Amino acid sequence: MNRLISFDFLKWFYPGMHIKRWLALIVIGVAIMTFGLSYVVREAYLEGLRFPGFMYWLTLQFIPRYVRGIMFMGGAVGLILFSIWQLNQSLLSVLAPNRDSTESLVNTIYTQRFLRRGPKIVAIGGGTGLSTLLRGLKEYTGNLTAIVTVADDGGSSGVLRRELGVLPPGDVRNCIAALADAEPLVTRLFQYRFEDGSGLAGHSFGNLFIVAMSGVVGNFEDAIRQTSRVLAVRGQIIPSTLENVTLSAKTTDQRTLMGESNITQDLKHNGSDARIEQVYLLPHNPPAHPEAVRAILEADLIVLGPGSLYTSVLPNLLVQGIRRSLIASSAPRVYVCNVATQHGETDGFSVRDHVDAIEDHVGKGFLHYVLANNNLSEPIPRAEQSRPVQVDEGINNGVRLVATDVISEENRYHHDSSKLADAVMRLYYDHDGSLPQPEPE
Repeated sequence: MNRLISFDFLKWFYPGMHIKRWLALIVIGVAIMTFGLSYVVREAYLEGLRFPGFMYWLTLQFIPRYVRGIMFMGGAVGLILFSIWQLNQSLLSVLAPNRDSTESLVNTIYTQRFLRRGPKIVAIGGGTGLSTLLRGLKEYTGNLTAIVTVADDGGSSGVLRRELGVLPPGDVRNCIAALADAEPLVTRLFQYRFEDGSGLAGHSFGNLFIVAMSGVVGNFEDAIRQTSRVLAVRGQIIPSTLENVTLSAKTTDQRTLMGESNITQDLKHNGSDARIEQVYLLPHNPPAHPEAVRAILEADLIVLGPGSLYTSVLPNLLVQGIRRSLIASSAPRVYVCNVATQHGETDGFSVRDHVDAIEDHVGKGFLHYVLANNNLSEPIPRAEQSRPVQVDEGINNGVRLVATDVISEENRYHHDSSKLADAVMRLYYDHDGSLPQPEPE
């Protein structure tokens, strides 16, 4: 705790905080006042004004002057720092009464000053993988845009989509919870899932909240905006399209599967060795969300994944406007490969297989980097037949492989948000500016 307070105090002196100049001015003002007071006392003493006897002891006259001076200056510095700390707490309690009690004013200022000057990063995907990435990246920049798929038709999102005709809110909810800067209890409430109750069982509070907000404000995109404002989201969340799309797949045994939830369930349980050969959206060529296109064209870095390859990442790239804006963007495009295969989608896939699947759908040379986990020292036992994704020595088409440890030690089926964000930011800052050009469509 003491180390944390000490570290927070040092943040006051970081460049760009716009604080040091005012702290220096306070110190100068106190010093001038002290000089003035000393002159008055000195003149009063020289003119014969007699001070009470206890002043001899109060002003430490029995100690050499240099030592006294150092002691008084040290005490003054301590009082100034204590006063600043108490002012910090007092202002925070008034200006942000609902914030976490452990959050200090310096951290709030640091967030506003530094994170808003961070790089513009667009993260594209869905599911828990995207929210894991966002949870880490929000500590590096406030200029985050999450572009999420709207093809989900299973679980709570699927029920709300079918019964109320709204876009599926599940992936949006996960991103809002990941980027929220609100009180932790509010975020937990947003992710709370009802276990009992007629009509409520299986629904999360966040999904119901977003759908209710859609009814209040009139549409889904405004509901996302207002919900993000309520939960103090760092960044913005945008659906890849506002069209009511259905994800479909063709399999290697020449079958057509309709609906995101049906695709993996069928391939998990039909007992054959069939795999996904191609996925596509119905209706074809849905219009991209204009704000998503704008964010991509203005981005400094674009990250795809992590997440289910065929049902979370690729559905966004199948929106033609999204795909074209990605190709037109000058920002490096990074694909974050999953750390484990997904039964029913990517059984037996290596890193190269993931990259090949993306390029088969959107064209060669689409990706600039692939970020893969190389911490494969321990096997991953699991009933659902998932295995670690093996790292290939070389990929293809000039895609640059960045292999590093990004796995969660608590759950080796998932990325660690801090490790992943650190790896992405290191890649961004190490990027040399040279990018291969994709082949024309």
